[in-house]
Amino acid sequence: MPYLITLCALLFFESEIFAQNPVIQTHFTPDPAPMVYKDRVYMYAGDDIPGYDFYYMTKWRVYSSSDMVNWTDHGSPISLESFSWARDRAWAAQCVERDGKFYWYICAQTVNNDMAIGVAVADSPTGPFKDALGKSLITTGNWSNIDPTAYVDDDGQAYLYWGNAHLYYVKLNTDMISYTGDIVEIPQTVESFGGLRRPGRSDEVLQKREEYNDVFVEGPWFYKRNGTYYLMYAGMTKGGECLSYATSDTPIGPWKYQGKIMSEQPTNSFTNHGGVIDFKGKSYLFYHTGLLPGGGSYGRSSAIEEFAYEKDGRIPVIAISRQGVNPVATVNPYVRNEAENIAWSEKCSTAESEQTGVYVSEIRSGGHIKTRAVDFGNRGAKVFAASIAAGLDGGILEVRLDSVAGVKLASIDIPRTGGWGVWKTLNVPISTAVSGVHDVYFVFQGQNITAGRELFNFDYWSFQEK
Repeated sequence: MPYLITLCALLFFESEIFAQNPVIQTHFTPDPAPMVYKDRVYMYAGDDIPGYDFYYMTKWRVYSSSDMVNWTDHGSPISLESFSWARDRAWAAQCVERDGKFYWYICAQTVNNDMAIGVAVADSPTGPFKDALGKSLITTGNWSNIDPTAYVDDDGQAYLYWGNAHLYYVKLNTDMISYTGDIVEIPQTVESFGGLRRPGRSDEVLQKREEYNDVFVEGPWFYKRNGTYYLMYAGMTKGGECLSYATSDTPIGPWKYQGKIMSEQPTNSFTNHGGVIDFKGKSYLFYHTGLLPGGGSYGRSSAIEEFAYEKDGRIPVIAISRQGVNPVATVNPYVRNEAENIAWSEKCSTAESEQTGVYVSEIRSGGHIKTRAVDFGNRGAKVFAASIAAGLDGGILEVRLDSVAGVKLASIDIPRTGGWGVWKTLNVPISTAVSGVHDVYFVFQGQNITAGRELFNFDYWSFQEK
């Protein structure tokens, strides 16, 4: 019995240390759409609302990372209110860059109760974004206008694919907010997408009949790699959606079905939605699960797996993991680091204001934030500083190495700062020598007077080098 207790404790400890998926824990973030721009990856995601039993979504979110493990929350730069023609269901979207501008293709339910595709534009990958047209870009009066995916080809021609049950594309003009020619529907054949959808057959029937396994359902992701065009999509498999893909020698087909990428995995979500990128010499699959506490089919969260293409360009079968991916860069602790740059967190959330931007909020005793791969160098640190706001007695902020119970570098007793939006920079000396690369844990502790309630807000941190 003592051995089993020790083993269980070790397994829990290891799980906590190495947990990386889902990559965002402060909000539900379905339908991740990654974009590489310069030296960062930007992830555009939806926002599932806790407690609902349908996909009632009202906004989209942006995160970014330079190392694939610590993700900075940039808040919610667009919502249904950003589009005068939209009234509900802020579903899957994707942002692409062209000539220094960023085009965020979204879908939403219109005042006419159908689905349409619109586009917002910005001069920065994090916004501010605004509706580029004042009306929808794609409106055909049906419910297939969801899940847009865009790609600018090497010759400058841009394409927009989308679909639900039916798959469509158009050729975008160079302004990226209009198109030339007709909307084209891609024929769905066994050769193209692995399954044949019979007219009049509902998704409920399809998921119960193996002969219709892996038909195209929704969520296309269109890109090009080494001269081959890839179209990943959510297909139907037993018990829910899988991720499958087809390839082509041209951007408009004909498509050839290549098989499943992720199927019958314990995602705790009926749907899935994927995106694929190459970053710093590695390939990554983005997808979503319902595995966060309180999650499920209507509480989905983004996750990431690294993979390697086969020699012939095929994508291997990919399994979900709790540990996720490894860092491809380190964090410099001697500059300002946003508290909302997070690898893993518990018992906290994020909020944003016009004056402060995004910050960590709803901090509770027993929670923490983990920042991975912080490089203290050889000289080490002598002072820790944190920007804090607290309307009441704020509890304690501990700084620890490599685990929530690891070596304690510093501890700050948080005083009242004058309000939840009144920020003060608090400094304390480092109590233990530190050098090299470590995961840093910011651990939240309450006192008797603060038990059970919100402790403080946390905006940014830094160390001073010796």
